[in-house]
Amino acid sequence: MKSTNKLSKAILLTCITGMFITLSFTEGLAQQSLNDLSKWETNGNWIQEEEHVLAIEPRPGEEGWKRFDDYLWSKKQYGDFALELEYKIPEDGNSGVFVRVREKDDPVETGIEVQINDVHGKEELSAHDCGGVIGTVGPSKNMAKPASEWNKMRVTVEGTQLKVNLNGEQVVDVNLQNTSRSDRPMKGYIGLQDHGLPLQFRNITIEEL
Repeated sequence: MKSTNKLSKAILLTCITGMFITLSFTEGLAQQSLNDLSKWETNGNWIQEEEHVLAIEPRPGEEGWKRFDDYLWSKKQYGDFALELEYKIPEDGNSGVFVRVREKDDPVETGIEVQINDVHGKEELSAHDCGGVIGTVGPSKNMAKPASEWNKMRVTVEGTQLKVNLNGEQVVDVNLQNTSRSDRPMKGYIGLQDHGLPLQFRNITIEEL
């Protein structure tokens, strides 16, 4: 009887261990790193810095945000996902995170943009302020850190629901079906905007839901 009990315990332990290893392996596959320039496409002057930092250093004459080919574009399209990244912008800096973009040469009209800009301390907020979703809603609170400090953003898109977490606080939770962006595709490219201003991204990961 004792031998049988020992055998049963050994089998149970083996099963539990196997399940744990399988779960850990699956979780590791679910979250993918996008910290390498080889994971993206661009014609812009993006460079790979140390510690997995992707930085844009606009070349002379590169100004404004309409140079769509200079954005950092994902190589594949994503539907439901959670994108996490950290960014650092200079004083008066500006950028954005585009999601579910159907056409890379027209992201404003065929995608959704989460705003990134230098608005630390601003009280009256709109959809064009940091964490806001252009054409929909502004952030519920101003969580942007001062210029030249690292900020952490998480953008989650699942179905028609879009959530933005900025520096540990959820600032947007909107149903896109009830906004002017209800016509946007359910799957598309991810883009990091080159606004003609220096900025840096790091610790970029994506988890498909």
